[in-house]
Amino acid sequence: MKEYLVDVFWDDETSEWGAENDEIPLILESDSLDMLIERYCNATADILAQNGQESSMYTLRFRAEKIVAPAPNS
Repeated sequence: MKEYLVDVFWDDETSEWGAENDEIPLILESDSLDMLIERYCNATADILAQNGQESSMYTLRFRAEKIVAPAPNS
């Protein structure tokens, strides 16, 4: 079974969550983390099916980070 590691990140500039994986390939954004994961799972199944891969033969592992720029010195 193939496992895909999906990087999930918070974008301070757009105030949205993003997720990406170069192997699938797929990049999505959403206001809600739950909605992002749901959309990513659905889109992955569609993309892999279009590429002739069995949809039950993979798993997604989501890795989240929130990168915050340091506050400027006063």
